Amino acid sequence: MGGKFTDDPIDEYLPQNGNRGYRVSRYELDLVYKVASNRLAGKATITAVTTAPRTRFALDLSPSLGVAKVFVNGSKAARYTHQRGKLIVTPAQAIPAGGMLAIVVHYSGTPRPVRGPWGEVGWEELTEGALVASQPNGAASWFPCDDHPSSKASYQISITTDTPYFAVANGALIRKRTKASQTTWVYEQTEPMASYLATIQIGPYRQFRFDSAQEDTDVPMQAVFPPRLQGTFDHDFGRQPRMMEVFQNRFGPYPFGGYTVVVTDDELEIPIEAQGISIFGANHCDGWRGAERLIAHELAHQWFGNSLTVRQWRDIWLHEGFACYAEWIWSEASGGQSADQLARAARHTLSRCPQDLVVGDPGAELMFDDRVYKRGALTLHALRLDLGDTNFFALLRDWTSRYRHSSVSTEEFADLAGHYSPASLRPLWDNWLYDRILPTLPPG
Repeated sequence: MGGKFTDDPIDEYLPQNGNRGYRVSRYELDLVYKVASNRLAGKATITAVTTAPRTRFALDLSPSLGVAKVFVNGSKAARYTHQRGKLIVTPAQAIPAGGMLAIVVHYSGTPRPVRGPWGEVGWEELTEGALVASQPNGAASWFPCDDHPSSKASYQISITTDTPYFAVANGALIRKRTKASQTTWVYEQTEPMASYLATIQIGPYRQFRFDSAQEDTDVPMQAVFPPRLQGTFDHDFGRQPRMMEVFQNRFGPYPFGGYTVVVTDDELEIPIEAQGISIFGANHCDGWRGAERLIAHELAHQWFGNSLTVRQWRDIWLHEGFACYAEWIWSEASGGQSADQLARAARHTLSRCPQDLVVGDPGAELMFDDRVYKRGALTLHALRLDLGDTNFFALLRDWTSRYRHSSVSTEEFADLAGHYSPASLRPLWDNWLYDRILPTLPPG
């Protein structure tokens, strides 16, 4: 590589994100956060293997954070530039393809969300604390990374913050120590994770266990929220262990070591998914189970989005269509409307919307359009009607098992589904995913 980065984009939806020349296997983040001043200081240790001989390597890192020092493979401080969201590192010695690349970055600053077509994503201040909501490209707002969904790695996240606050990150809490006015929380996420699913949640929280979780499911489940919300939380989220049982039956074993729900003291417009964690606002505890549809949606993302993660953002229906369909499956299993009733109602609503969206490739501006969610779910319902329940749910369990903790594409799902159907499914995919005109559902 010469003087300029001229790589083709890894993803046309996010042409500035992701980097070529290496594959990250592990991030170790050692962070100190001051709540009152929203000040973050970090040391990121990134372990990777080179895939091509290069003179320089790039990481994604927000301009809001300043870099103090960079080291490569234990050498003296390496040369670097940090411009337009890219930290470009020049090792002192050339590294051959297949070589070890260990980059240590010391950085600090006032973290801010990254602005994009979908609003602001990434690190966000709360009234008292902070949250991280990085989908699709906000991870660089708080650590240097290869910020693309196909780049999965293990993580250790250490966060030191003011002692009154509770800190949550992905994975299992392996250490916690309090020293004077600060507490350090160390979490280990062993299963591969895309950078946008890495998270930290800090607030005036306490930890609660789901008492009924062990009766219904073998997945450890916990909740972290302000104590004032306990009464409404117990009612609104009380059916979550049963939800976990239903989804394991339909989708296969839960893919991670545990599941945590965080409810912030602030209100949030929408819930947030992270690997092994879902984050809701205080407004989602209304005492009427008004957010139960969203609770099902976020839990389903642990299979569809977090364990199985799209290789390219154009296939986002594999996340959102599946999570939306899980809402209908939960309704059906919990005594509400059937998936067929909900599908037909959703199709009726969509029929009155503009018919100008290709679900299988919606474009960056529309990748989070509600039509991608609903028509993605309708695609799955049409497939279910075609295959029958036995084959359809066998396919879903096969899909989550075969591609567990991997990157996936629509082509791979279509290929696997073909093994469960005696006739070609090509017309179904063409009609539901690639034709702008909304098809009609077959009879139930």
